[in-house]
Amino acid sequence: MKLPSFITGLWGWLRRPSGRALGSLLLVGFVGGILFWGAFNTGMEMTNQEQFCIGCHEMQVNVYEEYVTTVHYNNRSGVRATCPDCHVPKDWTHKMVRKIQASKELWGKAIGIVDTPKKFSDHRLVMAEREWARMRKTDSQECRNCHNFEYMDFTEQKSVAGRMHASASELGKTCIDCHKGIAHRLPEDYEGNDAISQALQVMPQGASHR
Repeated sequence: MKLPSFITGLWGWLRRPSGRALGSLLLVGFVGGILFWGAFNTGMEMTNQEQFCIGCHEMQVNVYEEYVTTVHYNNRSGVRATCPDCHVPKDWTHKMVRKIQASKELWGKAIGIVDTPKKFSDHRLVMAEREWARMRKTDSQECRNCHNFEYMDFTEQKSVAGRMHASASELGKTCIDCHKGIAHRLPEDYEGNDAISQALQVMPQGASHR
C-alpha cells in the first residue's frame, strides 16, 4: 500500500532535515529546555516555603504550634529557621532525593494516617525516629548550616553549653544526638536515656540553656 505523498515527504524531511530545519529544531529544544527547567525550579522552590509545609492541617495544628513557641521561630537576633531550613538539604542532589522520599507522605495523608491529634501522637515516635536517623546519617547537615563546631568559641558560650559542645566535638557526636525536641516536643513514648534531650526539649521564646 502506497502512503500519501505528504506523509512520505514528512518522513523524508525528518530523516534528512535541512540545515535550517535542524537549526530550528535545536533552537526550539533549547528554549523549551530553559522554560521547562525554569518552571521545574520555580515549582521546587514553592514546595520549599513554610506556608507550603503547613498547608496540611496535620502539620499546622500539631508540630507547627509547638515550633512557634521556640527560639527557632522568634528570637533576639531575628534569624528564623523555617521548616525547609531544618528538614530539606540545600544542595540540589540531596534536595531532590529528600523530595522524592517525602512524596511517600502523600499516601499517608490520603488515607488519614495522622489526620487527628490522637493519630499524630500515636505515630509521633515513628516519625521522629525516622527524621533523627536521617539527620544522623548526614551529620546533622541542616543544623550545621547555621551551627558548626569549627566556628564556635566555646569560651563565649554559657559554661555548661561550652563544656558540652567541646566534649561532643571531641567525641565526634552530631547535633541531633543531644538536641532532640528543640523545635517539636519529644514523643510521649520516647524512652531515650539522653537526659540532655529531655532538658533541652521545646523551650519558650526567650529562654536560654545555661
